[in-house]
Amino acid sequence: QVQLAESGGGLVQAGGSLRLSCAASGSILSINTMRWYRQAPGKQRELVAGITRGGSTNYTDSVKGRFTISRDNTKNTVYLQMNSLKPEDTAVYYCNVDFLTVAGWMRNSWGQGTQVTVDS
Repeated sequence: QVQLAESGGGLVQAGGSLRLSCAASGSILSINTMRWYRQAPGKQRELVAGITRGGSTNYTDSVKGRFTISRDNTKNTVYLQMNSLKPEDTAVYYCNVDFLTVAGWMRNSWGQGTQVTVDS
């Protein structure tokens, strides 16, 4: 059993910043890739950013230069620093991780989502 606890969402004015956090806990031996997705009303869920255990990152084009994904492997936590926020960034943001269980199985898990609303 793995739990992903997300925090940091909220309401912000356009141009503002927010920092999302997602802490993983439970029967985890190690965590591989950690990702942030988002889903806006009426739209499909999209990958925003990902980071490997070694620190390699990737971003969707619309957030490059504004968002930064990072992780703390000692805390099993991934962060998403979001700057210069735009109304089109409004969505529910979900944490997603690939992890190895203590039993030796590779699994994938989702967080419950945190709402980010950017007011114009």
